[in-house]
Amino acid sequence: MFGQTLVSLLPPIIAIGLALITKEVYSSLFIGILAGGLMYSHFSFAGTMEHVFVDGMIGSLSDGWNVGILLFLVILGAMVMLMNRAGGSAAFGRWAAAHVKSRRGAELATIALGVLIFIDDYFNCLTVGSVMSPLAERHGVTRAKLAYLIDATAAPICIIAPISSWAAAVTGFVDGVNGLDLFIRAIPYNFYAVATLVMLVTLAAGQFDYGPMRAVEMAERLQHPRRASITGAEDLPNPPVRDNGKVIHLVLPILVLIVSCVVGMIYTGYQNGADSFVDAFANSDASVGLVYGSAAALVITIVFYLCTRALTFSECMNAIPEGFKAMVPAILVLTFAWTLKAMTDSLGAAENVAALVNSAAHGGAIMSLLPALVFVVGGFLAFATGTSWGTFGILIPIVVDVFGANMGNELMVISISACMAGAVLGDHCSPISDTTIMASAGAQCNHVQHVSTQLPYALTAAGVSLVCYVVAGFVRSWFVCLPLSVVLMVVTLLVVRAAEKRS
Repeated sequence: MFGQTLVSLLPPIIAIGLALITKEVYSSLFIGILAGGLMYSHFSFAGTMEHVFVDGMIGSLSDGWNVGILLFLVILGAMVMLMNRAGGSAAFGRWAAAHVKSRRGAELATIALGVLIFIDDYFNCLTVGSVMSPLAERHGVTRAKLAYLIDATAAPICIIAPISSWAAAVTGFVDGVNGLDLFIRAIPYNFYAVATLVMLVTLAAGQFDYGPMRAVEMAERLQHPRRASITGAEDLPNPPVRDNGKVIHLVLPILVLIVSCVVGMIYTGYQNGADSFVDAFANSDASVGLVYGSAAALVITIVFYLCTRALTFSECMNAIPEGFKAMVPAILVLTFAWTLKAMTDSLGAAENVAALVNSAAHGGAIMSLLPALVFVVGGFLAFATGTSWGTFGILIPIVVDVFGANMGNELMVISISACMAGAVLGDHCSPISDTTIMASAGAQCNHVQHVSTQLPYALTAAGVSLVCYVVAGFVRSWFVCLPLSVVLMVVTLLVVRAAEKRS
């Protein structure tokens, strides 16, 4: 069974390995896709072509959820271009320079904004990137570091926020119990999210780095960080910027975007049959809600700029296709990532992993080690497939089935939390994760550089989390394990810092 599972995960393993070795995103993803198509069709040329392009790419691009995310990306790209051309981003950079005096302050401000935007990870990545880029440039925060700050305050925050698209996804995968209640009870056991937040604050406050991130920081510390493309292959547009822009030309559109996207998500929840505010979030369609909200925000932004004479109508219309072009690289990488996931699904990866975990859970293994097992498997599966929500859908029903939907069993709550934490870990590390891709796009950082610099940080938090899940499986009390995760993370970072100083 393990052999079958490994074979079904070969396409993403090939793609990820090539991406890290060659530093090329497009070619690596396509080779992984091609390998999946060849394996599925048993090396038939016609079968491979049909599976890759019809079942894979066309199928992914015809999926309603995926199309909604692409529309949201396009609209947000247009809004970012409008804000740049109106001079709002430049004005915010000037304002931030007067109020945020240091690199430490810029990084902590980025973390704070990322924590505040907890509704959805896609929305978080692109909004925080748009708002904080001028401040990051002003204080010499490298694009790799900005991408890490964005990525680490996206999924890890959403997975511990009861009112978010992620909470809605998790509750949707739980049958036979109150999903929202289970999600809330699992929050104190989400050691990966807690460890990541502690790491963020500790690194920013202490102003130190290690691993590949340190090398990038040292190389770019003496030169002003420049905007980069997520693949390194395309040119970003360099439009004219108004020199009379004001901070309100950035702040108001962002606030309107946040409010309208939240309203859009709640609206889709009521459309899906919700009869209360909480149920509306639990039943929301984040993809459609984000399209509703961003479209409304785009219209309001254009009207606002016209009324304040920040831009003419012609300038607004010209900015929209330029914003779309700026998002094309992210859209192409997302399309390849979704297609690669389709290849993995067609090879039965989900079923093989589910059977493997179910066999271990019902076998003779010590049940107290189940949270640690689920965390590791969830992390590996999300890393290989690039989807945390898909990992939820595979592992959460298994965990509920193992414990018979017994909400009084604290070990079930810990195991559910371990599943969510492992999924976020894998999503955080994977080069083919849509959230990781959007973090690169939001920070305008080379995608492979973002993945390689972030990976040691994520693995450090993962190691701390694994220890805590082993302890939690026996202790079964978050009063003990949650403080342990915080202390262990801080101590680990202090040890790493001391080691870096000696090296």
